[in-house]
Amino acid sequence: MGIASSAVLVELNVSNWGASKIDKNVSETVNANHNASPDASKVYKNLVAGSSLCSDIGKYAARIRLFHNETTLPWSTKGARLLPTSLVLEYKQQINNMRTTYETMCDKFFAEYPNIVANAQTNLQGMFKASDYPSLDEVKQKFGFRLVFSPLPEAGDWRLDVSNEDLAELQRSYEADFNDRLADAVRAPWEKLYKELQALSTKLDDSTADPDKKKRYHDSVISNPQELCRLLTHMNVTNDPKLEQARRELERALIGVDVEDIKDSDAVRSSVKAKVDAIIEKFDW
Repeated sequence: MGIASSAVLVELNVSNWGASKIDKNVSETVNANHNASPDASKVYKNLVAGSSLCSDIGKYAARIRLFHNETTLPWSTKGARLLPTSLVLEYKQQINNMRTTYETMCDKFFAEYPNIVANAQTNLQGMFKASDYPSLDEVKQKFGFRLVFSPLPEAGDWRLDVSNEDLAELQRSYEADFNDRLADAVRAPWEKLYKELQALSTKLDDSTADPDKKKRYHDSVISNPQELCRLLTHMNVTNDPKLEQARRELERALIGVDVEDIKDSDAVRSSVKAKVDAIIEKFDW
């Protein structure tokens, strides 16, 4: 299948500080006030209350991880994921832009951190404890952006000082693991497509609509499946003809259709839904 020439491995790790801590005293008070057991609830305090800079970084880090997961295919349980070679340039451009934004946000938070700590007593009042706050250098260690690309080998390098029997066992183990990972990577685009088809079919189903309320449709009802069709041209790393056929059929079902058509025309919604349902029925998911 030439999978090693169709994809590379990419490992992304974006870390950020949660900036929260359990307040034992407040937790005990809340539980006692409600006649609850001591372990019934835990109260977390926001150490950076009064500033959204840290939480904004956390939200943006989540966006980066989401982009990474949507643009790549599963490979290892944790760590590296499979990136089609045809997406490498697009991925690198987007991830580099996101990295610049992430680091700019971090620098802004680091510059403001001394003021946040200085204002913490006012913002937290009785929950304030100076010992909760790490130094600025310690805080900086809690944020990070790590991106590593590596080639995908189709066969291992087994230049080891082991017996032929042990070497054969290692090779069998490697090949079995490789095939399992490849199967997961091949399965992922089918799952993405099936999920999108199911969601689109549900959105276009007028039979479940409240007759007293007009159903609302957003641009994403068309743009999301169109974007998935674009990505699937890259994610089909084994050139599965059935996956390409299903992708093309969804692409054709959306030709000439925009969100205004979906909003205004029962006939258009019904027609697109019928085509989508036909795709769902046609393929073995």
